[in-house]
Amino acid sequence: MLAALGAWTWLGVDPADTDLAHLLLAHPPGHTERDTAAAIEDRMRHLSASLGGLAGPQDPIPDLGNRLLTAGTTTVLRFDGTRYGTRLPVRTGWTEHVHGHGQAVVVIGLDPLPRSADLPRVDAYLDAGLLSGRLLFGIARPT
Repeated sequence: MLAALGAWTWLGVDPADTDLAHLLLAHPPGHTERDTAAAIEDRMRHLSASLGGLAGPQDPIPDLGNRLLTAGTTTVLRFDGTRYGTRLPVRTGWTEHVHGHGQAVVVIGLDPLPRSADLPRVDAYLDAGLLSGRLLFGIARPT
């Protein structure tokens, strides 16, 4: 499942208008009859648990610990229970910000989103997920 996930990274701001690195993980739409909305949500909740448990938008954001591993130009998000991780699409500025500030907000979407989603579609996904409570949040730190 890790290889199939969609991942997006960007620099944004937090509610206090402070610069903050963001990372969104979302499951692509299903391709088989087993990929129901409920099954996709279950997979994403399991993924959240393997990061230590993320919280809903109204809850305190948990610290997921040191999960971002950077080697050269590659950054990987590491999960419990596997020796694999998810390679992230990052730019130098994002990686430098994470290492300079020591954290990134991890957002897990519980609804499907195509891996090919562009910025306007990702923004709409985030807006809808916030309104419906279908996003989970945590703070990941570099190793």
